[in-house]
Amino acid sequence: MRVLRLVIIIPLLVLLVLFALSNTQALQLGLWPTDYKIELPASIVILGAMALAFLVGAFLVWVSELGQRRRARQAEHTVRLLEDQVRALQAQLTPPVSPPVSPPMLSPRLPVTGTPGGPPSGG
Repeated sequence: MRVLRLVIIIPLLVLLVLFALSNTQALQLGLWPTDYKIELPASIVILGAMALAFLVGAFLVWVSELGQRRRARQAEHTVRLLEDQVRALQAQLTPPVSPPVSPPMLSPRLPVTGTPGGPPSGG
């Protein structure tokens, strides 16, 4: 990914430098109601105007996205509430599962040889 980024950025930077070096004519910029004037190379004026237009466009997109982000946050909140309600309803519908009860341990039957407290049988 880093190599791809460099492959894209390096040619763009070379073009930018070539543009700046080939447009060195002086342009005079002035502010109309005043006598304020400044002289700059054409490349700086053009690149500055492009940068300003980019920043204004980015700001407008950011402002237009604010409403969508707000709606997305509200939708996420609603989803969380609905998931909690579904869990609560599922808990009401299914009774809690208790662990299985094992049968009580029975002692082995001993052979009966006689009646308790009486004489032994058989003899």
